[in-house]
Amino acid sequence: MSLPKPNWGWASLPFLLLIWIALASRFPTYILPQPWDVAREALRWLGDRSLWQHLQASVLEELGGFCAAVIVALLLGTAAGLSSRFRDFISPLNSLFMAIPPIAWAPLIMIIFGLGYVSIVLVIFIAAMFPMAVTIQEGVQSIRGGEVRAARTLGANAWQLLAHVYLPASLLFVTAALRIGFSQGWRALVAAEMIGASRGIGWMVATGGQIGNSSRGPGLCHCRPGRYGVAPALCRPACALR
Repeated sequence: MSLPKPNWGWASLPFLLLIWIALASRFPTYILPQPWDVAREALRWLGDRSLWQHLQASVLEELGGFCAAVIVALLLGTAAGLSSRFRDFISPLNSLFMAIPPIAWAPLIMIIFGLGYVSIVLVIFIAAMFPMAVTIQEGVQSIRGGEVRAARTLGANAWQLLAHVYLPASLLFVTAALRIGFSQGWRALVAAEMIGASRGIGWMVATGGQIGNSSRGPGLCHCRPGRYGVAPALCRPACALR
């Protein structure tokens, strides 16, 4: 009986921590703080009610842009997967918007719509929608024609095909698209808040850099809901079907 192979994944974080400590010992704290300085700053902000206010503002912006992106991505991705003509039409647009970093749209959007909620939501929408649409399109295209023909033989109409064939068969791709979109949206959110917001996690990181408090950034960058709850939950329905 062979022994199970050890899993060395647990060693990556302690290794990274040791590298961090070694590098931080060569720089002043205001340039590269030690891990315990970051932990101390994080605990201070956790005890401060203002952190929750900024986190709430960021979460509301993320949900606004992400939910709008999900609706549009489902429509565009499904249509592109079913229609080759529509796929050819939208493919250049997908390539264009995915090639340009979402944060590059932020200055133009903020000039047009001003600083605040609407501009940040639009940046999140652009960051999340196109990767999700492409992933959903690939999921719809991966469905075998035999399944569709069998359902049509049994008398299924277009809506029944969509609800009982295309959606269940592409569920793994849909959940993967949701995770990708949420993560991309949160990254764009933090970057947009650093440029043109008066509150939020990104604004706190930016102000920390301006006052020379580099301990604030690493701790606040881990305040991502999808890291601990939302994103992992998105893949559970698909995993349960496997």
